[in-house]
Amino acid sequence: MRHQVIAVIGGSGFIGSHLVNALVEAGKNVRIATRRRYNARHLTLLPIDVIETDVFDPVKLASFVENADAVINLVGTLHGGRGDPYGPEFAKAHVELPTKIVAACEGKGVRRLVHVSAIGADPAGPSMYLRSKGDGERAVHSAAELATTIFRPSVVFGPEDTFLNRFAFLQKLFPVIPLAMPDAKFQPVFVGDVAKAIVNVLDLDASIGRTYELGGPTVYTLEQLVRYCGEVIGRHARIVRLPDALARLQALSFEFGPGEPLISRDNLDSMKVDSVMSGPLAPELGIEPASIENIAPLYLTGASARSRFDTFRASAGR
Repeated sequence: MRHQVIAVIGGSGFIGSHLVNALVEAGKNVRIATRRRYNARHLTLLPIDVIETDVFDPVKLASFVENADAVINLVGTLHGGRGDPYGPEFAKAHVELPTKIVAACEGKGVRRLVHVSAIGADPAGPSMYLRSKGDGERAVHSAAELATTIFRPSVVFGPEDTFLNRFAFLQKLFPVIPLAMPDAKFQPVFVGDVAKAIVNVLDLDASIGRTYELGGPTVYTLEQLVRYCGEVIGRHARIVRLPDALARLQALSFEFGPGEPLISRDNLDSMKVDSVMSGPLAPELGIEPASIENIAPLYLTGASARSRFDTFRASAGR
């Protein structure tokens, strides 16, 4: 079945912005939900509908998905208060929202739902993040009336990421980097490949009921990634490998600081599980994953001649 009208929840964020562009390129009619229209200002030249609404309100959520052919949920958070099995922020974003989305889709007759989770999601996982992601998946799997597909990406990189950009920024500021969990493993995947994979299976019946892992061509340790970012920008900070006790103390201190923490104790718990694919990419995803080495230098060094969303502006002007 061809799904033409796509409602995207979380469409103004990092992954969402690239996905929305890819959906428009594929000829889809796209609407996105955002708490404030200002958050989607970088997408305003695209032929999409930006709906200012509260997706956590069941009535407003139902109105947002009404008459859509498919819904894509990208909402997630890396940080939240502590709790058992997880704090309220994780519960709200990762469990309660998918549950409400399922109910809204079933209530409005929407039959296609794509949900983005994370590698390592598990209701019995070692972190609140992974446990809540696992329970969110369980809510999606319980939707007997819906044609569902779940994606589990490793860490996602690209021009606006808060992953490689952060490592580069820190090495511009500090000659020494105290690094927690230096041996944690990741298989970073390019944001453009994530978007392409979602678009490629949206209308694919064979993807219904499937859970797909997404990763790039190479597995790295966290220390290797930090060193690589330093090499790209020409700053070689000294990396101090922190033992677990000091790593947790560092994370605790960040949690009590202002704003979003650089790293939290829950992030450390998440890194106990390697963010690495359990097997090869599924061929029906139709992607040849780009490497960090081919993409990251363009934005870490500012070498790219195009601004953050020139691609979106160019496609909108065709």
